Amino acid sequence: MSTFHAKETLEKLVEWVRTYFAETAAPDAKAVIGISGGKDSSVAAAVCARALGKDRVLGVLMPQGEQSDISYSHLLVKTLGIPSVTINIGSTVDAFFAEFKTHMEPSNQAKVNTPARVRMTTLYAVAACVGGRVVNTCNLSEDWVGYSTKFGDAAGDFSPLSSLTVTEVLQIGEELALPRELIYKTPSDGLSGKTDEENLGFTYADLDRYIRGEDDLATKPDAKAKIDRLHALNLHKLLPMPKFEG
Repeated sequence: MSTFHAKETLEKLVEWVRTYFAETAAPDAKAVIGISGGKDSSVAAAVCARALGKDRVLGVLMPQGEQSDISYSHLLVKTLGIPSVTINIGSTVDAFFAEFKTHMEPSNQAKVNTPARVRMTTLYAVAACVGGRVVNTCNLSEDWVGYSTKFGDAAGDFSPLSSLTVTEVLQIGEELALPRELIYKTPSDGLSGKTDEENLGFTYADLDRYIRGEDDLATKPDAKAKIDRLHALNLHKLLPMPKFEG
């Protein structure tokens, strides 16, 4: 059984971010991060603030119209003391789909994924204005089953959490002494009214144990089968784009 040491991992993670910026970015380059107020953006932003200093982390809040839980994002920004900007993407998404509908009816997949891609476009626009690098906030558990949007939240310039499961991210959050309401905010897509786990059909706890080889899910064959199927179908989100070699 694997043993995870949150304190040691946090120290290594902070040093990794610091080294990445020192070796690849200008001395005043900022970490530009989308702030949802959930565990991943909270932990990633806190790690960057510890590695670079709070003035070199720029939080970007991107509600789509009215966002009922945006108070979590404000709490994170206040807790970390980082500068932030709020850019509402609602009118942009509405304008896009208004034009799109004159040509074809958007599928549910398009409706779900487009806002995430608009948010990533927004982050790169901000980064271009402030001399920044965009933080990818995906974790290993979400990546494993493809619970992210290709060229949306799955994009970014560097990824602090993509080798950590949800369980491990939570432990890092506790080590950082972040407010519990941020660490344990129930993740949801904000569209279907369901939590991530309800949409997936299995718990992150089961998924994390399976990934780390701590549980073969023999007693939960349906969950195992779904995890394996999602992992195979979504590997294209993690692998480099296939190219013709000639």
